[in-house]
Amino acid sequence: MFLDRFFKPRPAALAGRRLYDFASCQARAAAFYADLFAPDTMEGRFELYSLHVILLMDRLKGEATLNESRQELFDAYIRGLDDAFREIGVSDTSVGKKVKKLAGHFYGRLRAYDAAFESLPDQEALATLIGRNLFGAVDDARAGAFARYVAAARAALAGQDAISLADGTAPAWPPIAP
Repeated sequence: MFLDRFFKPRPAALAGRRLYDFASCQARAAAFYADLFAPDTMEGRFELYSLHVILLMDRLKGEATLNESRQELFDAYIRGLDDAFREIGVSDTSVGKKVKKLAGHFYGRLRAYDAAFESLPDQEALATLIGRNLFGAVDDARAGAFARYVAAARAALAGQDAISLADGTAPAWPPIAP
């Protein structure tokens, strides 16, 4: 306690953790699973966590003063994966390998979402990407509803001040609707 004042977390670290908390809270929304039929599996949850972190990272992109917060968001995401593996009983010697593999998958998704965002407002590339990653089929009909949600979430985040987000203002996520 006495040393806490000497070792206070940097504001960017706090911002990254808060943003991760916002992303993980939204990714756990029951409506994704009940109304949009996201698979309630480890893979499905990984996709939803990754998607929401990607949406927030996309919003912070280009905000030079928030680069450190963006990195801290990613770091908190990685720590969350590490914690999840440990909670389900993966051995300590395997956790690092699994997290490294998933981090690679995350970067692949980040690039793919960036490319799909370039084609907005046309949501076809986004629906294809979501169908492949979340449902395992490029032409899955359920992907269209997710694509509409992602496009709406990206637009809602674009309308929010990035500095306010980093300072702790909760993102105004759009409604989750089929």
